Amino acid sequence: MSVSEMFAALQGALGQDQDIREEIRKVVQALEQTAREILTLLQGVHQGPGFQHIPKKCQKAREHFGTVRTQMESLKTKFPADQYYRFHEHWRFVLQRLVFLAAFVVYLESETLVTREAVAEILGIEADRERGFHLDIEDYLSGVLTLASELARLAVNSVTAGDYARPLRISTFINELDSGFRLLNLKNDSLRKRYDGLKYDVKKIEEVVYDLSIRGLNKEATVGAGGEK
Repeated sequence: MSVSEMFAALQGALGQDQDIREEIRKVVQALEQTAREILTLLQGVHQGPGFQHIPKKCQKAREHFGTVRTQMESLKTKFPADQYYRFHEHWRFVLQRLVFLAAFVVYLESETLVTREAVAEILGIEADRERGFHLDIEDYLSGVLTLASELARLAVNSVTAGDYARPLRISTFINELDSGFRLLNLKNDSLRKRYDGLKYDVKKIEEVVYDLSIRGLNKEATVGAGGEK
């Protein structure tokens, strides 16, 4: 094979790779749009009347996740099944965002932490990497850390809305989350930096709880703890 033939073959391979990446980008753009729609919907819970409509907003969000599952099915067809990590960077960010959104919905519904397996089911992908397009553990953890930041914000806005019990429950949840992350040996630099931000979320929520305490509102929250979430 001559040098020109070698480079012609290389150009063909490059062109094929670029075509695959372009097809992936199109689907990822659609996923990003759906993620924005879900986020916009869920941001309503931070407004005063929003707390009364949490079940309805969660139901609508789950309907949007039906669209996500369809888009994920399309994405799976755009690249060779055994080359997940070769193209992973294209969908890593939006996948982490979708993990956060799924985790936020589950928290609003039940005030529990969604499992990686449950998130994978919501998104229509696998939890086990051996079974194909899957939810990478680090992508799951990144989404959970974003949830922590969102809950810190929710704790502040809950007080503004007159819901004094919710910050206490959020504080318990976030402290349990922090304890869980302390058990992990995080070697991914990006993930470790994001985990470092968790301590600020913990501190922010502790300040909210402390403020409720000195104002005597935590007693009122405790008395009403058996009421609605």
